[in-house]
Amino acid sequence: MLNRQQENPEWNPRSEREVQPHDQPAPEPKKLKHFFGPATFYCVETICCPCGVVEAWAKFAKSESESNILAFMKKVYPTKESRPDYICIDKACKVLKHMAAQGHWDEWSETTRLIVDTFHYEKHWKEDVLCRKWCNPAPTDGSAPNLVIKAIASDGSTYDKRAFNTQACEQLNAWLGGFESVLKRMTPQNYNWFIHTMLSYHTRKVIARQAKKAAKVMQEEEGDDTEDDEAE
Repeated sequence: MLNRQQENPEWNPRSEREVQPHDQPAPEPKKLKHFFGPATFYCVETICCPCGVVEAWAKFAKSESESNILAFMKKVYPTKESRPDYICIDKACKVLKHMAAQGHWDEWSETTRLIVDTFHYEKHWKEDVLCRKWCNPAPTDGSAPNLVIKAIASDGSTYDKRAFNTQACEQLNAWLGGFESVLKRMTPQNYNWFIHTMLSYHTRKVIARQAKKAAKVMQEEEGDDTEDDEAE
């Protein structure tokens, strides 16, 4: 079963963590007495490719604050060469503001643009100019041709289409949520092992599925070439 937010069954350790509303400033965290139980950690943060392959994961002890997210990004992408062109975060606009305030944006702006995933973007304030201008996941003004591409419909007409899946992490979190009640009863060592093993298994499955799709496309292309040769 999955527990509702702030729900704590009698057999679980007592949790006194602060619940952070989405897209709101991080609350002042309470001082933790120990780190002996996984229930004391706020959340598991993941970094995924658009195809679903997991690049990295980490446990956030107190909150999903902008400073924690930035520190995680720096650890996973230590050099400019390793950074992706786009990083999609549910609170990208707040991370962007934090970067600018702390003097980190000049460094990251040379290689990376932060965008909000499509699901959370619809819930962000429409009056937030910074979010709408710099963190739009699908701008239609042509400012981000790598995010929005032209596709052809069945009737031959063209339409704008998102080039990438910006909700890969959210989909992964939904899958991991099925193990939440089990993870709450594990020791930190077993918790880390289980998370890492399940994410590795998930990644291998995604890679195998992508390889199968690529082989199917290649087979179809070879079939088209054969038909063209026969027609000649």
